Amino acid sequence: MTRSKMTLWQAIDALAQQVPFTKAKIENLLSTQFVETGSSPNEISQYFEGHSVTLSDGVVIETVDLRTQHQSSHPGFMVLKLSGPCIGLDMVRSHYGNLEVTDVPRGRSLEESTTHSTTLPWGRLSFSFKERNPGCLASVTFKPKQEE
Repeated sequence: MTRSKMTLWQAIDALAQQVPFTKAKIENLLSTQFVETGSSPNEISQYFEGHSVTLSDGVVIETVDLRTQHQSSHPGFMVLKLSGPCIGLDMVRSHYGNLEVTDVPRGRSLEESTTHSTTLPWGRLSFSFKERNPGCLASVTFKPKQEE
């Protein structure tokens, strides 16, 4: 398990500065190794997964799901799945006040999430809270804008 000197909020800010995402940039920032995932190589996209980075505030990034495309103009996409201390919506709002609900559970599974998102200069940052534990942050998603 990798340990980082960054808090969750510092990690989010630092990761956002890595747009467009590459495997090397994210591995270097989080001091972790990624493995390519997916059943078969794809001519368009690459899927990578990294595991277990413990942040200085006790939050654990259980998995990092990084998706990049071979064409250089696509900025990538990334999801951090979290565990550790419960981070509530109030704490998220204290860092990102301009949140809007962008997805809600549809009653099919406790794995469905309520997602709160904010639009930043680089793209959309989303915070998801699963129905299984709706008071605690489950994941953070980075969806950068595609360059025109």
